[in-house]
Amino acid sequence: MQLAHYLGLLHRSQSELAEAFRAIRRGHPREPDLSGVCERLAAQCHDQAYRLEPFLRRYAVDAAAEQPERLHVPLFSGARSGGLGLLRDLHDLYLLATECEVSWTLIGQAARGARDEELIDLVRHCGQETAVHLLWLRTRMRQAAPQVLAVPSG
Repeated sequence: MQLAHYLGLLHRSQSELAEAFRAIRRGHPREPDLSGVCERLAAQCHDQAYRLEPFLRRYAVDAAAEQPERLHVPLFSGARSGGLGLLRDLHDLYLLATECEVSWTLIGQAARGARDEELIDLVRHCGQETAVHLLWLRTRMRQAAPQVLAVPSG
């Protein structure tokens, strides 16, 4: 069973997403809407990573095998400055959140196959939260794009 690998990948991705939300909040202090929302979404990501830990222990027998390094590729490397930087940062976060969403989906399928009701419940709850993260990120990118991409800078 390779479930431990995906649980580890998701745990790491959720932790990185939490830190990325906080980095964007800190990196764009002139965007007042980012402060509260990014902190709340970061807290949810951190909570999701924490809630995965019992399952990491439960399926740890598979984790003893060497995990391929290519299973995880960093998608966010720090906040950029300016409007275009914000748009690119949000885009990076969207890609990282999508990685989490796909991982939740695949883990949910495996949990159903393993008949692990606790993990199924966690996937259901966290998958819904992740869908909200993606919705907010898409909306915020759509809001920023016209001003950043269509208005001449100067």
